[in-house]
Amino acid sequence: MAKKGKKRKEIRRKLLHKYRLVILNESTFEEKISFKLSRLNVFVTGSLAIIGLIALTTLLIAFTPLREYIPGYSSTRLKRQATELTYKTDSLVTALNYTNRYLERIRMVLRGEVASSEVRPDSIYESFKIDPSTVDLRPIPQDSVLRAEVALEDKYNVFQREETSEGITFFSPVSGTVSDPYNAKIKHYGIDVVAAKDTPVKAVANGTVIFAEWTADTGYVVILEHKDGYLSVYKHNGSLYKTQGDIVRVGEVIASVGNTGALTTGEHLHFELWHEGTAVNPANYIEF
Repeated sequence: MAKKGKKRKEIRRKLLHKYRLVILNESTFEEKISFKLSRLNVFVTGSLAIIGLIALTTLLIAFTPLREYIPGYSSTRLKRQATELTYKTDSLVTALNYTNRYLERIRMVLRGEVASSEVRPDSIYESFKIDPSTVDLRPIPQDSVLRAEVALEDKYNVFQREETSEGITFFSPVSGTVSDPYNAKIKHYGIDVVAAKDTPVKAVANGTVIFAEWTADTGYVVILEHKDGYLSVYKHNGSLYKTQGDIVRVGEVIASVGNTGALTTGEHLHFELWHEGTAVNPANYIEF
């Protein structure tokens, strides 16, 4: 027992033994700062510092955005954003697939190829069709007011004509002489109309510009999309007055007659009319 008591006193003495930490001036050996320390004080102070550091780190992780930078940690907000981005990505992929198929139809028009049944608009829309039962189709008051205003404007529109039994009326795109008629056997899917240079080329019906660019073979080309699955194509233009996405009215000037492209033989307009992916004879719809 005496040995154990003596050993405890020795340990206690070492823990409580005072030490002095002095900071001196290296040149003059002048004492600047001094601390009286013991092993127990150092141990307690170090332990408290470690506990405080752990507590501060925990608070930073739990209550600040710094936790998002820790590998493997995911917040509720990040999960919600990831879910929203997943839905948006799916929608973009669907829209991109439809756009690619639609652009392929436009390329076939530009190349003068008749579209097959696999690329008909009904087959394209079928895969992207929305179930009407899931959509609220009831008109809102603002929609009714807008429809009334549009109907009143159209009543006095000089370009408005009574529609045919097929639901759409076409007008001649340019005044001139037909030099080469439609002939599907030789893959001439349009009508060539000779006219003076810079003669205005007009939209044959209301529609949207879906293509307005330069092509090597047919020069400046404009393609309009109309209702009921119709596309009108204007090739070899001298200049373009509309850009992709523009909404045009029937009779509105969209380009001018020119002689551009490698396949042109003079100043004229090559006009094509397509219905549901298949070229049709424009002379059956328009008086040139």
